Amino acid sequence: MPHLTVHVLERDLAGREAGLIAGLTDTVVEVYGEWARSIVDVRLIGLPAGRWAIGGVPVAVAAPKVTFGIKEAVFERADGREVLARLVSGVTEVMVSEYGEEVRSGVTVEFVGALDGRTGVGGVLVDPGPGGDRAVDLR
Repeated sequence: MPHLTVHVLERDLAGREAGLIAGLTDTVVEVYGEWARSIVDVRLIGLPAGRWAIGGVPVAVAAPKVTFGIKEAVFERADGREVLARLVSGVTEVMVSEYGEEVRSGVTVEFVGALDGRTGVGGVLVDPGPGGDRAVDLR
């Protein structure tokens, strides 16, 4: 499941939530296909003034920072670099469309890979195992 967590200053987030959610979801769908729409998880985190610092100094202006949780396997795919590049480009375009061209050079997208068998849902370890997707429930 693609997880996108966006960190922005609170004052910059207000009123942009719907556009960010729709744009980020559409970006994932453009890369993966329509099947992915229902599993895209977008979280918008607005940080109050004084709670974001760079170099030990609270920032007055900050470009959006996006952490993108993705299956580790994408990094090993033959087209993995292309997939990541398309996601970076699409996410950046969403941020520029919402915040303006001045944020482009500062938008950061960090991919965090989840290895198979390292995610749990509903108290159950999700482990694809050798035969495909399966859940491991030790309750």
